[in-house]
Amino acid sequence: MTIASSHDSQSDLTALEASAASARAGFACMFSTSDEYENALISARRAEGRYGSSFDWQPVVLGGCTLVLLGVLVTFL
Repeated sequence: MTIASSHDSQSDLTALEASAASARAGFACMFSTSDEYENALISARRAEGRYGSSFDWQPVVLGGCTLVLLGVLVTFL
């Protein structure tokens, strides 16, 4: 029977403690209410760009403003 050196035992013990802490943290919930969870989920999805508009309104608004300005110029000239 061989006895492991104290250095290896200490590193094994440290690794075991880290694994146990990680396992305990896996059972904990980050959110105290479902509202917090929903807000975090929606924020994460917005950051991914899931809720972005697929239609670009900027050219439509620019065209509308141009038509209004042309109408005003034609009316007063």
